[in-house]
Amino acid sequence: MNWSERIQEFVTLWVVIDPLGTLPVFLAVTAGLSAADRTKAALISTLVSFGVLVFFAMAGHWLLRSMDVSIESFQIAGGIVLFLFALTMIHGKSHGDPHAPAELNPIEIAIYPLAIPSIASPGAMLAAVVLTDTARHDFPERIMTIVTFSLVLLATLLIMLAAGRLGQLIGRGGASIISRVMGMILAALAVDLILSAAADWLKLPPI
Repeated sequence: MNWSERIQEFVTLWVVIDPLGTLPVFLAVTAGLSAADRTKAALISTLVSFGVLVFFAMAGHWLLRSMDVSIESFQIAGGIVLFLFALTMIHGKSHGDPHAPAELNPIEIAIYPLAIPSIASPGAMLAAVVLTDTARHDFPERIMTIVTFSLVLLATLLIMLAAGRLGQLIGRGGASIISRVMGMILAALAVDLILSAAADWLKLPPI
C-alpha cells in the first residue's frame, strides 16, 4: 500500500467534500426539523453521498465516455447546479415555512440539498472520477480510493450528528445568517468550477 498516495487522496477528498463546510448548510436546511429527523437526515444524506461517489468511482469513466461527455462539460454542468443551489441559500428560501411541508421531509432534505450538491458535490464527483482514472484497470486501487472517501464521509456524518447542540446555541437567526454567508461561498466555488473547466478546455493558465 502506498501510504503517501492514500494521504494525498484523503487530503484531496477532505477539501472537495469539506465536512466542516457541510455543517452550516446542515444547520440551515434542518432548522425546522426535530432532533430525530435531523439524525435521520444526516444518516440518509451520508448513505446517498456514499452511493453516488461509489458509482462515479466505479463507473464514472464508462458513463462519461459512453455519452461522449468530457470532464470539462461535466464540471461546468455541476458548477451550474451548485450555483443555482447557492442562490436559494442567498435569497433565504426558508425550510421552516409552514406552507411548504414537503420541504420539511427529512428524506427529501437529505437527498437535496444535503447529499447533492452539498456533500457529493460536483467537485467530489469529479474527484472520484479523476482519482480512479489512473487506476481504472486496477480494482484494488479503486477499492482503496473508496475506503478513503468513506473515512471522509464518516467524519462528515459525525460532524452533522454533533450539530444539534450548536444549532440550539446559535438559534434560527444564526442559522439564517450562516446560510446566506455559506451561499455566497458556494456561489464562488461554483463559479471557480466553471472557470477552471473553461480554462482547461481553452488551454488557458489555471485560475
